Amino acid sequence: MAKKIEIPQHIAIVMDGNGRWAKDRGLPRTAGHQAGEKVLFDIVEAAIEFGVKEISAYAFSTENWKRSPEEVKFLMGYSREMLRTRRDRLNEMGVKINWLGRPQRLWKSVISELEEAEELTKKNKKLTLNMCVNYGGRAEIVDAAAELARDVKRGKVKADAITEKTLEKYLYSPKMRDVDMFLRSSGEQRTSNFLPWQSSYAEFVFMDVLWPDMTPKLLWKAIEIYSERERRFGSA
Repeated sequence: MAKKIEIPQHIAIVMDGNGRWAKDRGLPRTAGHQAGEKVLFDIVEAAIEFGVKEISAYAFSTENWKRSPEEVKFLMGYSREMLRTRRDRLNEMGVKINWLGRPQRLWKSVISELEEAEELTKKNKKLTLNMCVNYGGRAEIVDAAAELARDVKRGKVKADAITEKTLEKYLYSPKMRDVDMFLRSSGEQRTSNFLPWQSSYAEFVFMDVLWPDMTPKLLWKAIEIYSERERRFGSA
């Protein structure tokens, strides 16, 4: 009898390999990002079919500002247009869009699109799509610690009573599920500062495929790999 496939409820995705995909084809890096955006939409659609409840997509990190001004400008404009063109369809699919990241340095037009997408989809319950734009894991923990420190100073929280649960309340999305499966494409095997707090007990699946070549079939393969793992959470 075949073993039942365990479906991860929350998948964190590092969508790596857009630039290499474009370079291999003699195209500008921006073409890789364009191809990768459609793949994310297809993966979200497949995830709903598979029974996944939450996806966190690493769309733009706090370190991505180090890229060329031309690429950063493209990514900002493209993120804005992608949200504008995809949000209605995602809303029809029952997807709730949630933004995680720092507002500093982001284009106001991008923030506006993110906030409008959040408002439009806030009542949806089929799947939550966390768009991590200008996000960094260490930055999130620093921001949470700073806000917690301010509340300690205000007398709202007692320093001696702080627990992990206390700090979690100050993260960008306190209601986020812990990550079950951490998926990275392109063959690279590192987390790149993505959701370190939430991924403490995640199962890591690294796939040797560039993100624009990712397919629902490969997502299912990653889920099968995840399902074969024995998750003990430190109990043995």
